[in-house]
Amino acid sequence: MPHLLPILALVLNAFVWGVSWWPFRQLHAAGLHPLWATALMYALALACLLLARPQALRSAQQHPALWLLALSSALTNVAFNWAVTVGDVVRVVLLFYLMPAWSVLLAWKMLGERPTGMALVRLLLAFAGIALVLVPADATWTRLAARLSGADLLALAGGFCFALTNVTLRQLHAVPGDARMLAMFGGGALLAGLSAALGLAAGAVPAPPALAQAWVPLALALSLAFLLSNYALQYGAARLAAGTTALVMLSEVVFASVSSALLTSALLAPHTLLGGALIMLAALLAVLPQQRHASV
Repeated sequence: MPHLLPILALVLNAFVWGVSWWPFRQLHAAGLHPLWATALMYALALACLLLARPQALRSAQQHPALWLLALSSALTNVAFNWAVTVGDVVRVVLLFYLMPAWSVLLAWKMLGERPTGMALVRLLLAFAGIALVLVPADATWTRLAARLSGADLLALAGGFCFALTNVTLRQLHAVPGDARMLAMFGGGALLAGLSAALGLAAGAVPAPPALAQAWVPLALALSLAFLLSNYALQYGAARLAAGTTALVMLSEVVFASVSSALLTSALLAPHTLLGGALIMLAALLAVLPQQRHASV
């Protein structure tokens, strides 16, 4: 299967993001706000990248279009990391993964990729799965939409920005990967650090705690994990249609749901398991070769 490696790379990225809520919550419990944690994580990843590939800075300076990638990626990380730290894990991830709907519009507008019948079938399966996971058996859509929390709004905003990031990666596929990674890490560190500093000045974000063995090793490990996952995203998203990327990344919903159940002793209801199966089916269908270029 010609696209197997890019698909596996995206699944690895989805796994890292799907379980990242746990280390972020551990850091938050140690006194490190998710904005500071995001800034630190990406600053460390940026430093590692520059040490390993110093030519990336010169390459990035030659591509002004990377500013859009830096901004969209930074907004994605700030919104998602904050939301998943303070909100319900599965709910946040599912709202974040309304991303395929945004990808339909963005890929059509920016890349000229028109949706096909099979793409619409995959979207239907994916959103049916999301509905099964998101809506409790005794709840209604009216009750669900009645009150959206701050974490919900952050998740929605983060999903849109992630769709924009994936489409932009596809658009910038000819730009060297090191330069794209530098833009994403640099943007994440700068925006998160600036947001944290402004929040600190306004009294809305606490100051970062002193360096301690309780949280520093975890922050370092998380930085390395995101460095690896970003490379995987670069590899996969640059080689697949934007809609395919969006649907494969839906596997993050399953990783988040299962990890939340295992680490918080939450029980997965049958409709949740069925929803996860539909989401995975949609992602698997995205792997199947198409007779003509397709996107969502």
